[in-house]
Amino acid sequence: MLANRDDVGGRAGTDRRTVLRAAVGGTAAAGAVLTFGGSALAAPGGGGAGARPETPPAALRELARGNRRWRDLRQRHPHEGRHIRQVLVSGQRPFALILGCIDSRVPPELVFDQGLGDLMTVRSAGGVLDEAVLGSVAYGVLELDIPLVLVLGHQSCGAVAAAVHAEETGEKLPAHIQYVAEQIFPAIDHSQHGTARVDATVSAHARRVRDALAAEPDLAPRVAAGRLAVVAARYELRDQFVHRLG
Repeated sequence: MLANRDDVGGRAGTDRRTVLRAAVGGTAAAGAVLTFGGSALAAPGGGGAGARPETPPAALRELARGNRRWRDLRQRHPHEGRHIRQVLVSGQRPFALILGCIDSRVPPELVFDQGLGDLMTVRSAGGVLDEAVLGSVAYGVLELDIPLVLVLGHQSCGAVAAAVHAEETGEKLPAHIQYVAEQIFPAIDHSQHGTARVDATVSAHARRVRDALAAEPDLAPRVAAGRLAVVAARYELRDQFVHRLG
């Protein structure tokens, strides 16, 4: 369980957080206006629209627009030019954090047609949680004030298929892969069979991870206040559509 930042008291704790912001974010003031070439420019976010989405609904809308461009083969490939690369030296303000699988067919920046500085991505096999993943998500939310965490499962997930197979047969997987499978076991949908079981488990696991994140003591107050949404979604390989899981 992640420690609550309020438990880190005094000036020493504040100084450590400042150093962490500077080291990972590139600036101690994560929301600051950046200057480049003599003009003020807000740190990027929002798929090239200029303004960073500041609320969970706005962030969801931007991801939906980007996914639509991806499906329609009308990608903008935003925030890739020389100018934005220089701006980003001074800091970052991503508007969403995507927790997804390591699958090479589901790169979040492409799936949502976003560019440098737009998304913070955390990827593990099957999108499973461990302390490093939790710490990465917490950093994005608490230090960079990201308003949306999207847990992205996907069709034909190999990690989920391996977990289902191991649970059904009792076969032991190689040590580290076994660990991944065991994190997926509680989500296995035993009401389904065969490939339908794997498919249903993909969605069930994404929902379970969403619920676990939303209940984290560091994140739950922001969810309750409407400052943060933790959403489960799923990417379909057949048509490249991302849809929200209820």
